[in-house]
Amino acid sequence: MSHAAHLKDLRDELKTRKLDGFLIPRTDEFQSEFLAPYAERLGWLTGFTGSAGLGVVLADKAYVVTDGRYTLQIKAEVDAKLYQTGDIFADKAADWIADNTKKGMVIGYDPLLHTPAQIEEFEKTLSSKGIKLEAVDANPVDVVWKNQPSRPDDKVFLFDGKYAGRTSSEKRDLIAEKIKGFDLDHFIITQPDSIAWLLNIRGCDVAHTPVALSYADIDKAGNVTWYIDPSKVPDDVRAALGNHVTIQAPSQLEKDMTALAAKDQKLGLDYKRSPVWFKSVLGNDTAQLCDITDPVIAPRAAKLPAELDASRMAHKRDGQVLTKFFKWFADEAPKGNLSELDVVDKLLEYRKSTGLLKDTSFETICGWKGNGAIVHYRVTPKTNKAIKGDGILLLDSGGQYEDGTTDITRTVAVGTPTQEQRENFTRVLKGHIALARAVFPEGTTGAQLDTLARQPLWDAGLDFAHGTGHGVGVYLSVHEEAASISGRSHAPLKEGMILSNEPGFYKDGEYGIRIENLVIVKDTGKVNSAGRKMLGFETITLVPLDKSLIEPKLLTTDEQAWLDDYHKAVDDNMKGPDLCPALSCQP
Repeated sequence: MSHAAHLKDLRDELKTRKLDGFLIPRTDEFQSEFLAPYAERLGWLTGFTGSAGLGVVLADKAYVVTDGRYTLQIKAEVDAKLYQTGDIFADKAADWIADNTKKGMVIGYDPLLHTPAQIEEFEKTLSSKGIKLEAVDANPVDVVWKNQPSRPDDKVFLFDGKYAGRTSSEKRDLIAEKIKGFDLDHFIITQPDSIAWLLNIRGCDVAHTPVALSYADIDKAGNVTWYIDPSKVPDDVRAALGNHVTIQAPSQLEKDMTALAAKDQKLGLDYKRSPVWFKSVLGNDTAQLCDITDPVIAPRAAKLPAELDASRMAHKRDGQVLTKFFKWFADEAPKGNLSELDVVDKLLEYRKSTGLLKDTSFETICGWKGNGAIVHYRVTPKTNKAIKGDGILLLDSGGQYEDGTTDITRTVAVGTPTQEQRENFTRVLKGHIALARAVFPEGTTGAQLDTLARQPLWDAGLDFAHGTGHGVGVYLSVHEEAASISGRSHAPLKEGMILSNEPGFYKDGEYGIRIENLVIVKDTGKVNSAGRKMLGFETITLVPLDKSLIEPKLLTTDEQAWLDDYHKAVDDNMKGPDLCPALSCQP
């Protein structure tokens, strides 16, 4: 069926339910970035495949918004005859609804797919217009989606303690102390990656992120009730977790939450990250419900020495793989026989040859020429470009290894790059180096550092429409949210965090440039005049940059020295123990 047919079926269902519209976020019941196929409701309805978006369907109009990463992609994928499109930050969906509806109309939403904060924002705008939001019991998209994929049933497995740094029991005790510090009796954890970290387990429920889709209740004594299909939990996992972790079927969740709400106690819930359904159940009875940031997020982000050592090893291995891969690419690309899909397949083959790859950490972005200007481009047989002639390729990829999660972007030239491309690449590189070399006092936020990466581009009247860096887990999410480097990130960077450093520049229809390494926030051993510890970054990605794209005259002596030191570290890694001997080619 076509997207037009899907839209018609949904409108018919809304009419049956006496709803004037419906919200379709690009998420699942766990606010996940990567979705299991059953949860790709927005993609099924509209054709949009980006990782962030929201759809609004009315009886006679429809609207889809996304962020700056997907500005070009949404226009290419979504039929303009069916949907208006906009920017999720600049063109608020609530404002669009208010402008296109009448007083007394009812807009439905699935309470498992929206956070309390999101619903409050909609209500603030719509209530003044006399428009009502109404939670639905069953998602109408699921009703009309014929042959909707089933929910995943893969079994969970243990995460090796030598990489975790703490036992699950120690982590539960740590979080219990935090709960007591908040004067709470219970905290409801709704994010699968927090549960994976807390229990030292991993799963296969979604692509790219090794989590099990589940919820958990942890009390102030460290006892956990884990809401997951019992058939997904093998005996060895049950034994490792012990008697202080109780496994309950998801069907028990509503009954248990209702019982919690009826008791005279204090409950914690993260309103920014949890479905509004939990607030509606927990906040309507005797118990006192408190909006508390998920207490797992901070310790999960500030890695322990064992986690950092494991991640360094994963990046050394991945660095050898990528260095050998780019040698292959440099030899093969000028022949004119490769396509974007060929590159994606070959890179996966290289990573798999280690025998240690569990998954990619996201779907590889491989954009030749104009496709590289689409920030989160995903190549398909329909969009696949042949790599011929002169041009530049943007390749953003990562691997999930049991000892770490990698994420790296390189921009490489085939043939002779233009002077404009060389200068813009070098401006991106200057921003990358400025951030990599940054030294800053403890308490500094990502927003304060973001300008360092942008200034060389700003000097030339250029910019990029995405954040400069995001948090990264250890064999977990490639996009951790405790802190980031962007103009909107006001969380302080903490020692032990792993972040990306990825400034870029994109010229619509012509080329894209991005340089991405992962870095660890480290203690420099220095204290400033105000007595504050000074922090910096340790770069752990070890893959060479394409020197043919560098304009040396734009680099300062210090920048050139950093570049030389970086390439020496890459060379030393290649001269060290061979971590992927199955790859025969040498750089």
